Amino acid sequence: MGQTVLSYEQLATAAGTDLGYSEFRTVTQEQVNTFADATDDHQWIHTDPEKAKDGPFGGPIAHGYLSLSLQIAFWSELFDVTGVGTRVNYGLDKVRFPSPVPVGAQIRMKAQIAEVEEVKGGYQIAVDQVVEVEGATKPAVVSRGIYRFYA
Repeated sequence: MGQTVLSYEQLATAAGTDLGYSEFRTVTQEQVNTFADATDDHQWIHTDPEKAKDGPFGGPIAHGYLSLSLQIAFWSELFDVTGVGTRVNYGLDKVRFPSPVPVGAQIRMKAQIAEVEEVKGGYQIAVDQVVEVEGATKPAVVSRGIYRFYA
């Protein structure tokens, strides 16, 4: 579908805009290990591929928060706003991890602008974001991202 690019002025009427799908990305063991080092979360289901083979998921899985953080990379593929001086990640609502992301899996994100609200000096948008695992029946991450844009 490609990146949706709106002007700052177009944000006011952007509610309901389907941003489509990002490209697929492979989640690697190296990413998982780096994330484990950064967060001090070295649980074996993430960082010990041999032990994880006999674990509940049949192999190592990405941390839920790693899968969530990859939304940042996906987001830049899907959406941009021109005529903006400042952009702020304001927060997240309704974050859920319905299914694991196995190491080696291909994931992508789909997104839709759900709401637009005028805030002092700018606009706040709420975006429904779903990270999908290729071939899985349930999504890996479901969240509503809250972003602010100031002229």
